[in-house]
Formats: sequence, C-alpha cells, structure tokens
Amino acid sequence: MSKILTEVLKANEGYASSFDKGHLPLPPARGFAILTCMDARLDPAKYAGLSEGDAHVTRNAGGRASDDAIRSLVISHKLLGTQEFFVIHHTDCGMQLFDNQIMGDLLASSLDTASIDANGWHDNGTYPGSSDGKYINWLTFKNNELSVLEDVKRIRNHSLVPNYIPIYGFIYDVKTGKLVEVPEAMQAGRPV
Repeated sequence: MSKILTEVLKANEGYASSFDKGHLPLPPARGFAILTCMDARLDPAKYAGLSEGDAHVTRNAGGRASDDAIRSLVISHKLLGTQEFFVIHHTDCGMQLFDNQIMGDLLASSLDTASIDANGWHDNGTYPGSSDGKYINWLTFKNNELSVLEDVKRIRNHSLVPNYIPIYGFIYDVKTGKLVEVPEAMQAGRPV
C-alpha cells in the first residue's frame, strides 16, 4: 500500500467512527450549487460556509463550464431542486500557465508529469506520449474576469438551464480568502 492510501484509509476510519450524517436528505438543504476549480488551496465548505448536505459543489480544472459541469448543474436543478448557481474561479490559477498547444505538445512527448520553471514547461518523462491531447480543448484562459464571464454566459445561454436561475460570478483570492464579485458576470447571470 502506498503511504497516501494508508493515510486516507486511516483518516476515513476516524471519520466513520463518529459519523452522524447518515440522515441527511439527497437534495442540498440550502438549494444552491457551486462550480469551482479543483485547486487544492480552495475549500468551498470554508469559503462559502458550508456543512455536509448544504450545497452541490462541482469541481474541475479551472472551474470551467464544460459540458460535464453543465450536466451536473442541470441535474442539480432539475432533479434535486437547486435554484441558484455560483461560478467561482480563483487567482493564481494553473490554467493560466499553459494553452492547448503546450498541453498537446507535452502529452505527445510523454504521459509522465511535466515541470515548469522561468523558461516554461518541460517534459521530463520517459513514458511514451500520445497525440490525442492535441484534439482536446483544455479550456485554458489568460484573464480571470473574462473566463468567469464566459462561463456564466455559457451557463445562462444553455438551452437546458432555465432563465429564472440566478448565476453569480466570483473570483476567490488565494492570498486573502475573499470572494471578489465580477460585475459583468453578475449582470450576465441575472434571471431573465
């Protein structure tokens, strides 16, 4: 067993030994959903004041409104009753450090982990690569405000999202822990 696997299983034993949340209902108690980044520095439960059972949280690289993220939001609303959506990106996001071409080139070189320094990304691997990464839109971005706005608009204009659901756009500041409103996204996400 790996060290990480051992640590996770031990932590779960402690959690399960005093677990008292088995009574929580399936729908989120506070009736909203958050789409945010998978970055380990973000803890949506803490920055949004959540407890187990309060809200749905969908996380992916960049907190982007991908087809799968929208699928989750639609299920959240249609089947589980959420009535408000939050799109929350963050400062210092790794998705701003590469683009589709860089990712495609790195994967074509090797499937091993790459590294970055002042001169850019470097493939350090020896494992074979694949050119399949060149056919994926990695949903990278250079401007946080614009990416939040783009995602709020994509959700707002999606044919499966009712126009009465408010969609809020924020950027989480990893240095201060604050949620910073993106005014244009808030405007774009207003119920119609």
